[in-house]
Formats: sequence, structure tokens, C-alpha cells
Amino acid sequence: MKFFIDTADLSQIKEANELGILDGVTTNPSLMAKVGIKGTEAVMQHYKTICEMVDGDISAEVISTDFDGIVEEGKKLAAIHPNIVVKVPMIKDGIKALKWFSDNGIKTNCTLVFSAGQAILAAKAGATYVSPFIGRIDDSCWDGMELISQIANIYSLQGFETEILAASIRTPLHIVQAAEAGAHVCTCPLSSITGLLKHPLTDIGLAQFLEDAKKFQ
Repeated sequence: MKFFIDTADLSQIKEANELGILDGVTTNPSLMAKVGIKGTEAVMQHYKTICEMVDGDISAEVISTDFDGIVEEGKKLAAIHPNIVVKVPMIKDGIKALKWFSDNGIKTNCTLVFSAGQAILAAKAGATYVSPFIGRIDDSCWDGMELISQIANIYSLQGFETEILAASIRTPLHIVQAAEAGAHVCTCPLSSITGLLKHPLTDIGLAQFLEDAKKFQ
């Protein structure tokens, strides 16, 4: 399973990348605003900086909701760097745009997916990635991981090549569950990634090893 970090914070991206396990980055306008990036030129430059930091797919989200707007915006984003993946919302014109991008060799990430039916449409349109929002599904009293399993089964049966990108990941356990459910990628905050490192028995064992090592000094 590939690991993406869901942020626009360059220091967090750098830290995750230095772990040696980072495969890509996902961002959106909210994450850009959170780190003070405002204005079209500043956003485009920030995407370029991220692409220069990470050797992997970098999802850059469009804000248009009509076909022509999505395509024009997507073309500008794709021109920033070969690693850019155009992030397109799961709407009618979004599906049309996914098909256009697919036919023209531009990688895409279909975002805001909450059902297997939506995931089927995204795959049929040629999306590179489909992003089910696990945490938000759980918030609505449905099982986000069950949706990942359902999509994984459908994609396997039908031979779809679209990769399942588990989004809205909130905990280290979510990452493990997404891997078990068949997600190809998870995107999450840095805290969820580093949380995988933690286990009390590791801390106890290391403390004991270090204490025992003192006896040989």
C-alpha cells in the first residue's frame, strides 16, 4: 500500500519524506488556506514546490464545477509538473472531465466519493485514483471500511485499474484497516503515519535493552 500525506505544510511533508516511506501528497484549497497560501499564483507555486520535494503523485484540486472550467483548470495544474494528479469532484461534469483527462493522458483523483456506485462511475471514466472519505462516512454512522472492501471487490471482479485511495484517514488504526480492506493507497495526516511507530511493548523492550547494555560498559 502506498502512503500519501494529506497536507500543504512543507515541514510536515519534509518530515514524512525523510522517513523514506512517502509515495505522494494530497492537498485541497482548505489545506492550502490552513498554511496561509492564498491566491492562484501562490497556490500554483506551492504545488510546484511540493512536486520538487516529493518524487510521487501530488494531487492538486480544481475548484470549478462545470466541465469547461474543470478541464481548463486541470490543464493548468497538470502543466506545473509531471507528478501532478488533477483532483476532480464526484459530480456529473466531474465524470465527463475525468473521461477527457483520461483520454488526454492526464492523471486524475476522483474525490468526495461516498458510495460504490460513485466509485464504479469514476473507474469507468478512467480515473487514476478514487478517494472514498472514510472518516466522514463513519461520522454519518456508516462503515467506511466496509465501503473500501466493497469497492476493492468490485474493482477486482470487473478488472478496473483505478486505484483505491482511502482518504479522510484519522488514526493509525484506520491505516491498518484500510490495508486489510484492500486500499491501494492511504492519505492521512503526519500524526497518523507516525502513530504507527508507537506501541507500549516497544518502549518497554527498548528501555530494557538500554538498561541491560549499561552492564557491559
